[in-house]
Amino acid sequence: MKTFIIDDDPISSCLTEMVLKLEGFTENTLTFSSAEESLDFLAEDMKEHLPKVIFLDLNMPTMNGWQFLQALKPHESVLTQDCAIYILTSSIDPAERRRAKEYGVVRGFISKPLTEEHLLNIKQDLHKVV
Repeated sequence: MKTFIIDDDPISSCLTEMVLKLEGFTENTLTFSSAEESLDFLAEDMKEHLPKVIFLDLNMPTMNGWQFLQALKPHESVLTQDCAIYILTSSIDPAERRRAKEYGVVRGFISKPLTEEHLLNIKQDLHKVV
């Protein structure tokens, strides 16, 4: 399974990568330090590069997580079938949780750090869809 981490904080990205590796969650993890970088990569070949799971930070400079989700709107039908986006953020704002539910591609909202329990829930969620 291919997984993307989109987060401008290198420490947070590293911790997320370590948890994914320790739990055997994915064989292929790509980490992007900006939303633009990940969009450019996806634009090269959406079908080939699309991961099964994206962990998306909300608070990033230049293009934040909300802008990233908005940029993916034209591809929403493909994404909802083949990709699950989980917001992984330091925010605990209930308004952001509610806003996340407005995006069909967002399958969950996780307050950092990512844990073993989060991954177990995600695996169960992914199996429901498949």
